[in-house]
Amino acid sequence: MENRGLDPVPDDERTGRVRTLFPTWVAANMTVLLLTVGAGLTVFNGLNLWQVLAVAVTAPVISFGLVGLVSIAGKRGGAPGMALSRAVFGQRGNLLPGALLWIARWGWETVNAVTGSYALLAVLHLLFGIRRTHALVLVVLTAFVAAGFLVSGLGIRALRMSSWVSVRLFGAASLLVLVHLIGSTPWRTVLDRPPGPAAMMIAGIGTLAAGGISWVPSAPDFARYLPRSASGRAMVGATVGGALVTVAPMVMMGAVMAVGSPHLAVTKDPVAFIGELLPMWISVPYLLTAVAGMVLINAMSMYSAGFTAQTLGFAVPRAWAVGVNAAISLLLGGTLMMVATSFIDTFLSFLTLLGVTFSAWIGVFGVDLLRGRTYDAEALMDTGPHSGYWYAGGFSRQAMGAWGAALATGLLFTDVEWFTGPLAGDWIGRHGLGWAVTILVAAGVYAALPRPADGTGGAPARF
Repeated sequence: MENRGLDPVPDDERTGRVRTLFPTWVAANMTVLLLTVGAGLTVFNGLNLWQVLAVAVTAPVISFGLVGLVSIAGKRGGAPGMALSRAVFGQRGNLLPGALLWIARWGWETVNAVTGSYALLAVLHLLFGIRRTHALVLVVLTAFVAAGFLVSGLGIRALRMSSWVSVRLFGAASLLVLVHLIGSTPWRTVLDRPPGPAAMMIAGIGTLAAGGISWVPSAPDFARYLPRSASGRAMVGATVGGALVTVAPMVMMGAVMAVGSPHLAVTKDPVAFIGELLPMWISVPYLLTAVAGMVLINAMSMYSAGFTAQTLGFAVPRAWAVGVNAAISLLLGGTLMMVATSFIDTFLSFLTLLGVTFSAWIGVFGVDLLRGRTYDAEALMDTGPHSGYWYAGGFSRQAMGAWGAALATGLLFTDVEWFTGPLAGDWIGRHGLGWAVTILVAAGVYAALPRPADGTGGAPARF
């Protein structure tokens, strides 16, 4: 069990290997929601198979390229992402983006827990004919969240081991689905589809990439046990490669399925619908391995959320901080499964808001990293006025100003179920690129401002 919390990992404990990042980021994308996204690219965006392929490759390269870049901060500082963020925003200033990112984690964990619970309910129905009831929904959801809490509570070694196992199982089950699709798909109908507008490809990239960038603030959490000598290029390559081998095939499979079953893109329960599309001997093992994969995704998210809770002042051990998020996702997940009328609309709205929320932090943190930031372990853990990262009253005015301006700008272009910004009807808003504008504004404003001087006297680092 991992006992280390926010405190930076000393050099003699950094025994990790860059290659462990590959299965980590494969596992982070093992969700059947990618099939639904692929179906949406065909049904709603009107894209043909080759355009879907272009979207499915481009989006993870962009989003997980950022994940790989920010993971370099983990090997430099040896601490979780939101602890390293104190060096950028200040000890008090970091509380504001930290609180927003923590809340966003609730949403991601909730959506994933609901999807995993749907998968388990679908298996129970397929195997035993058990129909869904409110009581059964709560039991299954509780079991799913508890499993994620157990793995995340154990820590990084349990996550690494689970990643290797899940990747192998899910890969084998996905091959079964692929073989079935090759033999049962009307390929002439699939390949003869006319191409859709280029604008819809851009919109698809925006939507798919928005989900990927939600992992960026967590990237250092999974890289902090790597030695300082680890290659930054290799880290980015392993991260992007892990995402690509999962995202691209699953999005493509969803697009192929939707040609014959377009309702996959709009169903309230996407997992049960997928189970009905496949023969039982394929759907049952596939959905079971999908459940295991989504448990692992939730475990990874809870692992990072526990660190975020600690940075916000929850003076409890890491495992207990993880438990706070588990309880919240259980409450919100039960509400979503019982109340939501359109799962996919709720999911896409959440992805949009998630992208903007995370992007404002990414732009500022990324520029700070590229400027050669080094991290002082003592200053990171000292939250008082004598900290080297106290700046002015605990705030880095430059970082906070850039972050606030970017967040406000991104919301102007946002259009979701619950909120419509005044510029949401413009080209940027219509194509789901509010998150991209947010990153550019945050990065541009922060780069244009003079670099704030901290009290550590650290020299710039090299990649």
